Amino acid sequence: MRNVWTLAGREFRSYFNGVVAYIILAIVLLALGLLFWDNFFLQRAATARMMFERLSMLLVFATPAMTMGLLAEEKRTGTFELLITMPVRESEVILGKFFGVVGLLVVLLALTITYPLTIASLGNLDWGPVWSGYLGLFLEGATMLGIGLMASSFTDNQIVAFFVALFINGVLWLLGFFLPVLPLAAASYLEWFSFGYHFDSLARGVIDPRDLIFFVSVTALCLAVAFRSVERRRWS
Repeated sequence: MRNVWTLAGREFRSYFNGVVAYIILAIVLLALGLLFWDNFFLQRAATARMMFERLSMLLVFATPAMTMGLLAEEKRTGTFELLITMPVRESEVILGKFFGVVGLLVVLLALTITYPLTIASLGNLDWGPVWSGYLGLFLEGATMLGIGLMASSFTDNQIVAFFVALFINGVLWLLGFFLPVLPLAAASYLEWFSFGYHFDSLARGVIDPRDLIFFVSVTALCLAVAFRSVERRRWS
């Protein structure tokens, strides 16, 4: 695991050595502030539920921006070939890059804690749903990052990787909005593939093992696909 953490630390530091992390964090936090506080006082209740919903939507766009260069840029510049010739396994490369970008997600989520703290100062905030909501955001965000890493493993073009990840994230996130208009049989089946269906329970304070299994399983599947893509490139 030492190689994994070394690669993860390298990847995490690379975000802050440039401007990528600062731009993403600034845009997401600014957009969250505008979307949340504009309607917060209309709720007449001390709840962070709307913040979680808005941030969940913003992650659909932010996570592809975080992951689009993880492998695509290294392929374009030729550093990827150097990386895979080093004494590291493909699985270590994938996990190292994944944990590195997950670190950026953790920083983003940590910066939003000021919102619940502000809400708590204005009313009697129930912290149970807040912590489970953050768990849901972390799991959903990590799954989106897994999708983005998988997309980045398919191409050497960052823009292509961004839009592939955005499309997959968008479909899985928007799916929940179409469930009410679908036939009951189709809706009951498709709801299991909906980010919103699994995230909403956690945002309400309900920790259902099935929701945890969904996010972990999809993340693991995406990392496995990325691993196979990297492995195939090494031996091609």
